[in-house]
Formats: sequence, structure tokens, C-alpha cells
Amino acid sequence: MKKTNDIKIRIVVINMNEFRKTYSKDYLDGIRKCLDDMEPFFYEKMDKIAGVILTARDNTKTIFTMGNGGSGATASHLVGDLAKGAIKPNHPRIRAIALTDNMPQILAWANDTSYENIFMEQLKNLMNPEDVVIGISGSGNSQNVIKAMEYADEHGAVTIGLTGYDGGKLKDVAQECIIVPSNNMQQIEDVHFIIGHLLMSLLRDEG
Repeated sequence: MKKTNDIKIRIVVINMNEFRKTYSKDYLDGIRKCLDDMEPFFYEKMDKIAGVILTARDNTKTIFTMGNGGSGATASHLVGDLAKGAIKPNHPRIRAIALTDNMPQILAWANDTSYENIFMEQLKNLMNPEDVVIGISGSGNSQNVIKAMEYADEHGAVTIGLTGYDGGKLKDVAQECIIVPSNNMQQIEDVHFIIGHLLMSLLRDEG
């Protein structure tokens, strides 16, 4: 009986290993497809966005980033890349602030008004005309991101969106927008990270 059970266990392990290999391959293939599908428009978009950031840097303007959940982590990570990783000798440093990082202020605005206001209200304190506001939303429909982007548009900032799916509302309110053509949220967020690292590298090595 024990030998039979051992055989069954080995079969299950083999099947699970095959599942993991196939799943892993399919996941990476999905990311490759996203990148391939983006290629026709991607280089022009990155050129424009890099130009916006460099103009802001050279004119002492501030870059603000925001997002929810995984996109919030991407927003914070992007600021770290811009403020430190993109430093270039004999050039100004990039002024960058993640609106995701002041948790007491976020909680105060959410509790006292509405969660939809957590980014917009921070911009009212900090943003000046010609600053840059980057909204990150996998769905493109995060209402707090949309409200902040609308405020930024109305008050003279430059707005950039990173999104997925069909772009959602974000593609309509962002002056420049990169849409990751996927319905897989995890792969959308993976590509947003790639975009952030590419942007940092461009600014550091070419700016």
C-alpha cells in the first residue's frame, strides 16, 4: 500500500511541476506580448515623457506621482528612481514627491472628506503651474487619481498617465498616456515598473 501511495505522490508532484513550468512560461509570454504590442507607439511616448521630465528638472519644477495598491507602490518606487537613480553629475536634481507616502495626511483627507480626495487635496497645497503630475492606475478608473489629474489639468500642470486595459478615464484626462494593452492587472503593473526603470535610465544616461 505504501508503494502505491508513493507512486501517486510522485505523479501529483510531476503534474504540479509541469503546471508551474507552463504557468510561468505563459506569464512571461504575456509580458512579452504586452511589450511587443506596445512597440509601435512606445518609443514616441517615452521620448515625449522623458522630455517633459527633463524640462521640469531644468526649470526646478516638481514631479508628483500617485496610485492605489500596487500602483501606489509603483508611484513611490518611481520617485525613488527619479530623485536618486536619475542623478546626473553637473545637472540639477529632479524634485519628486510621491503623494502616496504621507499616510497620516492620506488618512485625514479620507476620513474627514472622501477617499476620492486624498491626492487632489495634497496637490492643492503643493502643486504649481508647469509641475508634472503622474497618475498610475491599472484600470484607468481610480477616482482619486482621476480627480487629481483633472485638478492638475485645470491649474496648469503637465499630466502623464500610466494605465492598462482600454485606458479607462485616465487616457482622456492625461495629456500624455501610456496604455499597457493587457487585461491582466499583474502584467500591467509589471510593465509599469519596466517603464519607470527605463525612464530613470534615460534621464540618467542621456539627460
